[in-house]
Amino acid sequence: MAVLGIDLGTSSVKALALDGQGSALALAKAAYPVESPQPGWAESDPARWWQAVVEAVRAVVGQLPKAAKIEAIGLSGQMHGLVLVDENGRPLRPAMLWADTRATAELEAYRALPQRVRQRLANPLGPGMAGPLLDWVKRHEPAVYRAAHLALQPKDWLRLRLTGKAATDPTDASATLLYDLVEDGWAEDVVAALGLNAQMLPEIKASAAIGGELSREAAEIFGLEAAISVAVGAGDTPAAALGTGLLEPGLAQLTLGTGAQLIQIYHKPLPDETGRTHLYRAAAPGSWYGMAAVQNCGLALDWVRQTLGANWDEFYASAASVAPGSEGLVFLPYLVHERGHQPHSQQGGAFTGLRTGHGRDHLLHAALEGVAFGIKLALEALPEVERAAYLRLAGGGSLHPAWRQMLADILGAELVAVATANASARGAALLGGIAAGIWPDAKATLALAPVNQASTRPDPAQQPLYKSAYARFLTLSKTISPAR
Repeated sequence: MAVLGIDLGTSSVKALALDGQGSALALAKAAYPVESPQPGWAESDPARWWQAVVEAVRAVVGQLPKAAKIEAIGLSGQMHGLVLVDENGRPLRPAMLWADTRATAELEAYRALPQRVRQRLANPLGPGMAGPLLDWVKRHEPAVYRAAHLALQPKDWLRLRLTGKAATDPTDASATLLYDLVEDGWAEDVVAALGLNAQMLPEIKASAAIGGELSREAAEIFGLEAAISVAVGAGDTPAAALGTGLLEPGLAQLTLGTGAQLIQIYHKPLPDETGRTHLYRAAAPGSWYGMAAVQNCGLALDWVRQTLGANWDEFYASAASVAPGSEGLVFLPYLVHERGHQPHSQQGGAFTGLRTGHGRDHLLHAALEGVAFGIKLALEALPEVERAAYLRLAGGGSLHPAWRQMLADILGAELVAVATANASARGAALLGGIAAGIWPDAKATLALAPVNQASTRPDPAQQPLYKSAYARFLTLSKTISPAR
């Protein structure tokens, strides 16, 4: 017996097969590009997604032991974006992604909503969310808008491609700025106020519900049997929480990838009255999570890496080879617009304080510091996070020891690494297993959670140096002139 999890990320897809005890049987990954045809745009071609999914799933199927048979499939995926499809499920334009900022002007329509209505959205306004993006398409691409049958999230488009069935789940729906967190359903008054077509919004089903069966066409392509149950699935962040066993309040988790997410689980909705952090539905029924999200994490680091011609080992090694503060060099990582906790991010990114004595390692080290400082700023905005005794650390961007130590020193928190770099794919697989009845519910999967690894504690000698550098970072974030 095996269950398959497919995680449709921003720049790559991961396919992971687990056995009945939650142990990994096979893993494969395939990449695809993020395009920026105009400044501030972030798009992907769903056809490239599908090619990568086929490559990754076929690779996993080829690695499976002969006795292992895929009996269920679950999905997770990048959140907030928009995939518009016609009545036959064909994409009408490239997918618009969470990092996209073209819909900034459309946020004015949200600001014009009555306060009581905005409060029920329970989230700061972001241009890369499905609601503003859909409004942008209505205004700027009316022919596409009129032809659109459904407005889907990435993982929901993938399930449609796998099964022919359309739906979404509460975790993705609650992250669209079209969802009422109080009434727990589509915000019909917001949809009407924006003049959007409510018929484009798919039915909402539980994350672990059966969302359809694998079609014969997809089964033949993958080398699997047809009619395998496919779970509705969840967004990548709540899937990662399930995959790492983060189901109860009192713990906090930092996941590092293209973006970074700091989350805490709640058993009742607790909106952030300051409007700096997010509130979404969790993958387990009756649960929510508060989140401080950082757009400019791996995205910003990868830009620096490619621009300076460094590999990842060189990049992360600079965390230990250069002294804290990078000898006065500061990197402001705001290559894309940041979330509500950082009001000054529209100015754009910058290296500042450059001197002739600085070399490439200083630039790399400063980039790591700048991203870590951005994470610290988000951490400070998350309500009740100070009650957590430590931070769980997950995600593929958290593996290098020197980078972990820098994060612990800057955040001033003990970091306990979760023993999986594929938390979202793992959570997706567990949702598939729950949907198929292999496990009765989310709580039953706690027994399968990966064991935490050794912790990384802050170095008392380094913390004052990073505290000074952080203060300089905050000052520069507020005072550097906006980019033109």
